[in-house]
Amino acid sequence: MPSAARVKADWAARGYSFEYWIDPPGQVWADFVHDKDELVVLLEGEIELSFGGKTLRPAIGEEVLIPAHSRHTVRNPGESSNRWCFGYKTRC
Repeated sequence: MPSAARVKADWAARGYSFEYWIDPPGQVWADFVHDKDELVVLLEGEIELSFGGKTLRPAIGEEVLIPAHSRHTVRNPGESSNRWCFGYKTRC
């Protein structure tokens, strides 16, 4: 399992911001659109990402890129809290 510190350092080197989040079971963040590419990685629990006509349930440590201008929804479909990170492209 990747650590938040390792993800933060990797993303900073690649030009991405970093946020650490904990969602309770059933939490839904619906219909977001950003002007920049977004990375998401799950550290613990379960997560569901819907965008571009598909729904993904990445494994712990699996990085997902949500392209800029993609309407997306993030859910915690699990029965316990999850821990996940997201970040936006800050430089080329």
